[in-house]
Amino acid sequence: MRYSALSLLRQGFAGHGGWPRAWRDADPRPDYDVVIVGGGGHGLATAYYLARNHGIKRIAVLEKGWLGGGSVGRNTTIVRSNYLLDANAAFYEHGMKLWTRLSRDLNYNVMFSQRGVLNLAHTDAQMEAFARRGNAMRLNGIDAEVLDVPAIKQLAPLLDTSAEARFPIVGGLIQPRAGTARHDAVAWGYARAASALGVDIIQRCEVTEILRDTKGAITGVETTRGRIRAEKIGLCVAGQTSRLAAMVDLPLPLETHLLQAMVTEPVKPCLDTVVTSGAAHCYISQTDKGELVFGGDLDGYPSYAQRGETPLVEHVCAAAVSLFPAFSRLRLMRTWGGVMDMSMDGSPIIDRTPVPGLYLNAGWCYGGFKATPAAGWCLAHTIAHDAPHDLVKPFALDRFARGATLDEKGAGPTPALH
Repeated sequence: MRYSALSLLRQGFAGHGGWPRAWRDADPRPDYDVVIVGGGGHGLATAYYLARNHGIKRIAVLEKGWLGGGSVGRNTTIVRSNYLLDANAAFYEHGMKLWTRLSRDLNYNVMFSQRGVLNLAHTDAQMEAFARRGNAMRLNGIDAEVLDVPAIKQLAPLLDTSAEARFPIVGGLIQPRAGTARHDAVAWGYARAASALGVDIIQRCEVTEILRDTKGAITGVETTRGRIRAEKIGLCVAGQTSRLAAMVDLPLPLETHLLQAMVTEPVKPCLDTVVTSGAAHCYISQTDKGELVFGGDLDGYPSYAQRGETPLVEHVCAAAVSLFPAFSRLRLMRTWGGVMDMSMDGSPIIDRTPVPGLYLNAGWCYGGFKATPAAGWCLAHTIAHDAPHDLVKPFALDRFARGATLDEKGAGPTPALH
């Protein structure tokens, strides 16, 4: 739906109380062709691409809470494709291309900002590793530039590049096309576009049982809002994946951990790129509102709770101040936590499962948000054709049993903390 300048002005003077709903808050029907469990970015993107790319219209997205209340709204919004291994590079670069046109495709501003993602090197060995990754990226057609210290200082003047710095900087690697997007706008945009294509988005609808026939094939789900029949179910529930898989006795090579982030009071523009440091266990960017967003490593213990503890907050803030001493004068406004399903090799799982009719989107570790468009695109293909998309064949569930792991070991994830 498009709005005229007059309608926008009228809504402004009316306190924005007359806007129509962006998507239908549907009641569940008795049966669907496909049920997607999880109303975050990945689940909504999967439903949207199932409807748009494959013409499947009888789709339900089931969300136990409210749309966007999970990890899609609890992250640091970084988007990039700066990976070393070919399989990861191809997948995330496909996502990068989707990101560049996503606002136009959805007719919704997801506030995608290609401000660049800079990885800082603090040792000669780390710089050599960055140079290797940058060369691999360029061979895969992905933009990458190795920077010396003067170039980094020009890019981020407030960064402490002195020899006396707590984490002396010897260089860095930047992907200029990378950047950030507005996490809740991504969820809202996909929800609105999917709903317009006939997808039912059903909130406050928790799956309590996955139903199967006598041969073990999927027949539907039991929910807090009644039974829903479907022969195909896609799981897009991030840190809750193991819980849902346990309903069909499916063990997975995943652990669920908490990843925290925090934001300062807003200030005038002072950082127009994303800066990451594996040695400091910290990554920093500035939002369009002027807030500085900090993130770091996992809390270090398994958890299903969307809340963290102060030691990690203190650690990240100390690291941020070490990198940017001027930030010590800012006040921390709020913190949040999201639950991550950590795979054993740091790469995702997008595949059919041994349970006929059950499809898996899991194991995103630090990288779930940036993968939203590509993951939805590829899982939709996998569900529609009952066969994996070429881009995700390396992300098969059985790769752990075959010894075909994709272990980036920190060469790709933003914090570089594996």
